Amino acid sequence: MELSQRSRSRTAEFEKIATELVNKVNENEKGCLLYQLYYGEVPNTYVFMERYADQAAVEAHRSTEYFKTLGRAMAEFMDGKPTIQRLKQVGA
Repeated sequence: MELSQRSRSRTAEFEKIATELVNKVNENEKGCLLYQLYYGEVPNTYVFMERYADQAAVEAHRSTEYFKTLGRAMAEFMDGKPTIQRLKQVGA
């Protein structure tokens, strides 16, 4: 996800919200096997790496109140909708 031009001076505020989401997911979601935030290669971008045990765990994640609340808070910083890539593990 890319931060909007007007939000680029507020990266610490965005990172605080995003880190709160990372912590809540890792503390509460047994079906989430990986949930981490990284800086992207392109300046002012971030990447969430997520891995779930199954589709039910994805749906459970999306339905949590903290995901909805913190997701809305992060949206205020973004330049449009985030790009989502779904990957399939080789050999799985």
